[in-house]
Amino acid sequence: MLRHLDEELKELHKDIMKMATFAQEAIFKSVESLKNRDEGLAQEVIDNDNRIDELELLIDEKCIDLIARYQPMAGDLRYISTGMKINSELERIADIALDIAQRSLDLMHKPLLKPLIDIPKLSQVAQEMVRDAIDAFVKRDSQLARKVVLTDAEADRLRNLVQDEIVDEYLGRDPKTADRAVALLLIARYLERICDHTTNIAEDIIYMVDARVVKHHPEELG
Repeated sequence: MLRHLDEELKELHKDIMKMATFAQEAIFKSVESLKNRDEGLAQEVIDNDNRIDELELLIDEKCIDLIARYQPMAGDLRYISTGMKINSELERIADIALDIAQRSLDLMHKPLLKPLIDIPKLSQVAQEMVRDAIDAFVKRDSQLARKVVLTDAEADRLRNLVQDEIVDEYLGRDPKTADRAVALLLIARYLERICDHTTNIAEDIIYMVDARVVKHHPEELG
């Protein structure tokens, strides 16, 4: 019976890795579409959303089925429950990437409001956080997961830089820039939310590995 559970856990792991790949690709393509004014990349993100939603449902069903049939204990149960949470967070990340792609399409045929500097930096932070969180899950590395949680402060800083510049330099001086300015504000906010969801993933991994709850308890990261 345990051998069968191990095999099914390996299959579950593959599905979660596939979901992680989809989410990472969605972030990358959505921001690249903005940087390069590439309508095709933005449309790819939008078109792939249903595929991601279907995979999320499949993973959830597998997790519930594994718990019902094997009644796993301790580490296996934490692994499956963490897998369900990660699956949900990755689907939300992909949804946010879709929002970025839609805002990119809104800006596609309008003059560029400003050179894109901090938004690509924020995107890089988001992508690195997702990559590190997934690596931490694969390696069961709680130290790497802690690094992800602590990196969220940098995402907040970059979001604030974008927000302050756009409000002070554009919205505050020329109301005619409002549509383009608001779109960039939303994109920065979306990227910061991706980092928040990735922080949730990292906190769940710390619980999976160390059985320690750090959510809402930053002192536990020490």
